[in-house]
Amino acid sequence: MSAPAAERVVVDQPSGAPARVPTPEPGDPRLARLSLNQRTTAEWSLEEAVDGCVAAGLPALGVWREPVAEVGLETAVRLVRDAGLRVSSLCRGGFFTGPAARAREAHDENLRALDEAAALGAPVLVLVPGGLPPGDRDLPGARARAAEAVAALVPEALARGVRLGIEPMHPIYAADRGVVSTLAQALDLAEQHPAEAVGVVVDTFHLWWEPDVLAQVARAGERIASYQVADWITPLPPDALLSRGMPGDGHVDLGAFTAAVAAAGYTGDVEVEVFNADVWAAPGAEVVATLARRHVELVAPHL
Repeated sequence: MSAPAAERVVVDQPSGAPARVPTPEPGDPRLARLSLNQRTTAEWSLEEAVDGCVAAGLPALGVWREPVAEVGLETAVRLVRDAGLRVSSLCRGGFFTGPAARAREAHDENLRALDEAAALGAPVLVLVPGGLPPGDRDLPGARARAAEAVAALVPEALARGVRLGIEPMHPIYAADRGVVSTLAQALDLAEQHPAEAVGVVVDTFHLWWEPDVLAQVARAGERIASYQVADWITPLPPDALLSRGMPGDGHVDLGAFTAAVAAAGYTGDVEVEVFNADVWAAPGAEVVATLARRHVELVAPHL
């Protein structure tokens, strides 16, 4: 016979360790800025993610384009609106660094992403700059193509009221998906344009290693378009793309990071974005409960 519910030990996912703090109830003010990025519960459909946020009392959802496409934009807008949720960001646009012959195709795809963001009420479209095309070793050239592509999108973003959020990515991803590796590089690019058009994504997983990163966060100020939280765990799994950990399970000083982001003036949502096979294999509701506990323990006190 199973133990009564009151006697069951609540455990964190994916570690299985006993929870360190109680799970916050819906309506807890400490959850007021917490957003579930859809990739944290990658097995959930958009409708399941919306329902999971509502059940847990999370007010916002970081939406990905693929689940939107599965249900259709009109249905996606209705699901989020009827649930009373905010869309904290739409992911993803970008991938600017392919062959020159495909630049127009990439631009048009980003226009579609901007249209989707506007329809969903997302304040920011997250841009993944792109990596090196096969056989290409010209990293400065790829970065230049990314800069040109962002500039071409600026008037389109302004017209739609959606901000372009350049996401610098850890250098291990420079070859295949993110030639912009540091917050300093992202700011150098963003500062060429109006702040209301182009900002940066501060992601703890990608940036925790960067020298003087907290000074760069202060420099970013109003340019911070999105704050995403995940941990750096070791040993890294064989697939580096799935190497993010649940906040509190790794090496990132989330308190210092969050305090710096708050001091820079950021008042938006805090997305938990975890790519991890063990997290994806766990029950989604338990994953959301874990991230809510970690948020009130490690992040919310510093906002």
